[in-house]
Amino acid sequence: MTSVTPRTRPFRQVDVFSDRPYFGNPLAVVVDADGLDTGTMQHYAHWTNLSETTFLLPPTDPRADYRVRIFTASEEFPFAGHPTLGSAHAWLEAGGVPKNDGVLVQECGAGLVKVKHDAGRLAFAAPPMTRFGPVDDAVRKQLAAALRLPEDAVIDASWLVNGPQWIGVLLESAEQVLALEPDLLAMGDLKVGVIGPHAEGSGVDFEVRTFIPGDAMVEDPVTGSFNAGAAQWLIGSGRAPEEYVAAQGTALGRAGRIHVTSDETGIWVGGAAVTCIEGSVLL
Repeated sequence: MTSVTPRTRPFRQVDVFSDRPYFGNPLAVVVDADGLDTGTMQHYAHWTNLSETTFLLPPTDPRADYRVRIFTASEEFPFAGHPTLGSAHAWLEAGGVPKNDGVLVQECGAGLVKVKHDAGRLAFAAPPMTRFGPVDDAVRKQLAAALRLPEDAVIDASWLVNGPQWIGVLLESAEQVLALEPDLLAMGDLKVGVIGPHAEGSGVDFEVRTFIPGDAMVEDPVTGSFNAGAAQWLIGSGRAPEEYVAAQGTALGRAGRIHVTSDETGIWVGGAAVTCIEGSVLL
């Protein structure tokens, strides 16, 4: 870290994928991070002890409205979903005005990401996957062992890499997903998202859980990046309709809701966001 005299900077803590405060996935947002170096950002993200912390900066691409850097407690991500929605919410709430009416453009490590208002919620355009396809037999065996499941319980498993190195695992039902008690040591360094369909009439279509061994929060409350990859996988294979709602965080006492829509412009992943803490931070 370089030696920079700390100053107060505007700060918000936003709950994402929930319209009820403290039932989604919290995100720390430093609204003005100009002048902070990478080491300082990473140290502060580790201190917040949240799944992610973001830092808003002036864009370097003239097409973008702002630039964001996204950190977990241990590493920087080129893209992540709930930080995208939470950062957009904080930027707009702090007075940001998009260059293009109705759609703002976020610059991040993965490139430019569009965010729009959709049915009263913010929604981001699912970025293209950089790795997509079935896992090999060895990884499939490791996944089954880590999830403490027989191999034939894994309906399908695929790489869903869109920044984070996600692997998606499809199970037969939401009940199976909720009953999981994974062996995180057996999971190794794999980032695993598990999804299963709810029964018709449940009010939601899928149940999701995501596991990141070694991170500050080994089970993420609600995960936009995984849901973006899963939507492309499931809709593309005909396993999900072009519009659906996924629940996540149930096992943690949360009530996250991810709203997925597919149209001629692509797949959009949306959710509510609410500011729970507003003030300043010394950085």
